[in-house]
Amino acid sequence: MSIKNGELLQSNALNETKTNFENILDLIGENKDREGLLKTPERAAKAMHFLTQGYKQDPEKVLNSALFSQSYSEMVIVKNIELYSLCEHHMLPFFGKAHIAYIPNGYIVGLSKLPRVVDIFARRLQVQERLTHEIMECIDGVLNPLGVAVVIEASHMCMMMRGVEKQNSVTTTSAFTGQFKQIETRNEFLKLLGSNLH
Repeated sequence: MSIKNGELLQSNALNETKTNFENILDLIGENKDREGLLKTPERAAKAMHFLTQGYKQDPEKVLNSALFSQSYSEMVIVKNIELYSLCEHHMLPFFGKAHIAYIPNGYIVGLSKLPRVVDIFARRLQVQERLTHEIMECIDGVLNPLGVAVVIEASHMCMMMRGVEKQNSVTTTSAFTGQFKQIETRNEFLKLLGSNLH
């Protein structure tokens, strides 16, 4: 598909999304023509496409762009990676931090690429459990390391703003492969997550 055709499709998608937001304003009883809402459908359409841009991005390509041959075989951890996503059940935000570790097996990856992978999967309609596994499986599949560990801690607006309305609840999910399935390695990772080394 040419760039021109791609831009046309994107423009059409934005216009249709804008129209749908106008209809939503009508359906909830708002006046879409009042001053404060005149540009809201357009802004909301752009925001929705930005927040779901992960569908158009390839996380494996991102990792493959920064693979380096290296004999280092100790644990590599990137923690406190901010993440923002949309719950697929209510399309409300959930947000928090991801912590990723892997044990290289001949290759390391540029450290900035791990947060990029988190962003790509987070910028899709998600559930936290699947998001955790998708990040792990992507890193495991591309790097073929000795093990991968992913822990995500997040707060969900669908629990905080509606439903049970529990403002202080945090959900933690984890996924482990390879050596991280061993208690000793996993405990080392979890201990380092809780440490304040810097």
